[in-house]
Amino acid sequence: MAAFAFELVSPEKLVFSGDVEQVVVPGTEGDFAVLKDHAPVMSALRPGVLSYTDEKGASQAVFIRGGFVDVSATVLTVLAEQAIPVAEMTEAAFKAEVDLASALLGAALTDESKRLAAERLAQIEALRSTLVH
Repeated sequence: MAAFAFELVSPEKLVFSGDVEQVVVPGTEGDFAVLKDHAPVMSALRPGVLSYTDEKGASQAVFIRGGFVDVSATVLTVLAEQAIPVAEMTEAAFKAEVDLASALLGAALTDESKRLAAERLAQIEALRSTLVH
């Protein structure tokens, strides 16, 4: 497969920058894969797992709290609210994510913000049950 440039950035640090063969992104409308020469697109991210395969064929999985993705002609950039390798997501880390999502739901004032907060909480709880053994 042909490689392309990928950058994964969180507020704390540059998580990854390098050439990859494929990235699977948790977009708000569903997961989508990006390969070399993908059409330009921008999307919001939902809580989920972003995975990428580097040029050597090694795969990495990263928990993404949310953010934005920008696919251009030359680079895929993910600006994540939070990015943590899935291997580091413990029960305690997921509990913190559930607590944060629950607090956002409790603070929501409009029907739309309540719907979005409830959706986010459900997505995190689904990930928790899938990833934590």
